[in-house]
This record gives sequence, structure tokens and C-alpha cells, in this order.
Amino acid sequence: MRKLNLLIVCLTVTLFFSCKNDEVAPAIPAVKDHSNNLNISILLDLSDRISPRKYPNKSMEYYLRDVGYISSVAEAFTNHLRNKKVRQVNDKMQLFFDPAPLNPEINALSKALKIAVDKNNVSKEFIDKIKKTYASEPLKIYQLAIDDDYYIGSDTWKFFQNKVNDYCIENNYRNILIVLTDGYIYYKDSKIKENNATTYLTPEVIRTNGLNTSDWSQKMRSQKLEFIKANNDLSDLEVLVLGIHPDPKNPYEEEVIKAYWGNWFKAMKVKRYEIRNADIPSNMDQLIQNFVSKNNLN
Repeated sequence: MRKLNLLIVCLTVTLFFSCKNDEVAPAIPAVKDHSNNLNISILLDLSDRISPRKYPNKSMEYYLRDVGYISSVAEAFTNHLRNKKVRQVNDKMQLFFDPAPLNPEINALSKALKIAVDKNNVSKEFIDKIKKTYASEPLKIYQLAIDDDYYIGSDTWKFFQNKVNDYCIENNYRNILIVLTDGYIYYKDSKIKENNATTYLTPEVIRTNGLNTSDWSQKMRSQKLEFIKANNDLSDLEVLVLGIHPDPKNPYEEEVIKAYWGNWFKAMKVKRYEIRNADIPSNMDQLIQNFVSKNNLN
């Protein structure tokens, strides 16, 4: 009997402390995931690459391809908003040039494309308006630039050096930069050369360095032909480059351009990047949707 009573006491004590532990066990706080907040920036290259007169294309003019790409980006952005709960909405999208165009109308239009959406202003009507605005206003920007017929160029290298951190990267966001360019970089006021590394890349540079033969890759490595690093740490930035348009006279031009950009992004520790040619927008739409979609992250 004494053994039975002792067993009952032991079981009671064990059960008491087990329940007590369950009561006082601290709850593990949920970590807030900010990676579902998008901060999308679009950098336009309004150099003469968009000129229908200088670079005509029968299938679709290059500036119209840009407009199509931008529309796809807006589609991906608004789809993202529609799939979020209202209290979770905290997303941004904007458009940049560097340098700023001289035409004040273009700059005014770009301000209208600076969008911030949160739980206080999100609505079906506002989301629809974003999509419509990004489908119409960029076309006006390109048409104004073409009508002016004064192409100031694009200082892409300096943008990555001085502005990308302030303009395109924010804490608690997935920061995505879409660069619309033909792949060549040149701006007269940012032309720097350090040994064989440069802040610019043109068809002439590629030809002069003999990167028009099958051993182009070996030449790039041995001669250290590359872009000068413009930034030390872009590990919180994803970059999608669209519109690469290589000189058709060099069969290796496309590969050389992509190698320059790819090596540059690696040197700057870009988190993730893709570099794509100037295909028609309908062929690029899914690629853009996938890049923006969180489910496509590596």
C-alpha cells in the first residue's frame, strides 16, 4: 500500500511540473517578413538608341519595346498588390533618368510615375490606375524625347556609383532595378579609363580591343577588359537588364556585352541579375513576370 501511495505521489508531482512548464513556456515571436514588400525602380536610357530615324526596326521600334517592357513590369507590380492582404501592402515603384532630361514635361511625367502604395491608400481603383498610368505615360516620355531630337545620353555608370543606393535600395524591401538599355554605356562627362578598365563600352571599344574573334573571353580575362567597379556592395539589389542590342557586324558582340555587365554586377555583389536582348514585349512578358515574382527567387 505504501508503494502504491508513493507511486501516486510521484505521478502527481510529475504531472504538476509538466503542466507548469506548458503554462510558462514563452511563445516564440514571429519574425516579420519584409521580403514581400516590393521596391521597383526603372532606369531609362534616353540616348539615341531610341531614335527610329537612326536605328529603325521594321518589326517594332526599340522605344516601343521599352514601353512594352515597362507595361509588363507594372502588370507584375499590380498583380503582386492584388495578391496581398490590405494590412500588408507597403510597396513602391518609380522611374529614373540620369541625367535628367532638359524637357520639363518629361520630368513632370516621371514624377507621376513615382508610386507608393500602403494600407491607407490601396484600393482596386488605385491599383487599376497604376497599371493604366504605366501603360500610357512612358510612351509620352519617349515621344517627347524623340520629338526633341536631342539625346543627352545616359550616365548609367555614374548612376550605379552615386545614386542607386539612395534611389533604389531601402531596408525591409525586395529592391529590384530594371535597366532599359542597348547594352552600350557612354556618357561624355563620365569617361574614365584605368588601365584596361573603363566606365564606358561602345562598339568601337570592342573592336579596338579585338573582342570580335572566338578567343574574346580569353582576351577579356588576360587583359582585364572590364567596367570599373562603381559600387562596393549591392547585395540587397536585384537587377534585370532589358534591351541588349549588339552590333550585328560582330558575331560575338552579344556575348561580350553580357560578359561586361555580368562581371560588373559580380564585382559589385549584386544579389541577383539577368541580362536579356531586345526581343518583342510579348516574348519578354513572362520573363519579366517571373523575375518580379517572389516565387522565382533562387
